[in-house]
Amino acid sequence: MRDRYPFFTTIPMRWGDMDALGHVNNTRYFAYFEQARIQFFEVTGADKVWDKEQGPILASASCNFLKPIVYPTDIEVAMAVTDIRNRSFTVSVAIFRKDSNELFAEGKNGVVWVSYTEGKAINLPPLLVAGLSAHKGRAAQPPSP
Repeated sequence: MRDRYPFFTTIPMRWGDMDALGHVNNTRYFAYFEQARIQFFEVTGADKVWDKEQGPILASASCNFLKPIVYPTDIEVAMAVTDIRNRSFTVSVAIFRKDSNELFAEGKNGVVWVSYTEGKAINLPPLLVAGLSAHKGRAAQPPSP
């Protein structure tokens, strides 16, 4: 399962991430995805073309909660680019127990590249397309026959 994802980052889990039911609150999963997404932008080159005039906007986010996370647990967020279009891209995301195939959640993030000054979608910069292409994963590919 982990081999479908070319990018991993460890996210420190805090005691305060849990809710009154004794597991990580569902909203924290999206915060974990966000933190990983920012680190992912750094390795794909987005940070080199992202400035006050243009950059990413999260257009969609989904999460399938498969198993509760209970403190203390070391987690890793995995990411794989599954679709690159002219003005947007999609990233599959997953939360694993660190150094394990134990999967807690998986989902997708849709990101649009926008001109902040014009308030509209613009083409992805070539440097970013190259970085995203280098991080294409197998998460969205059908299984081999």
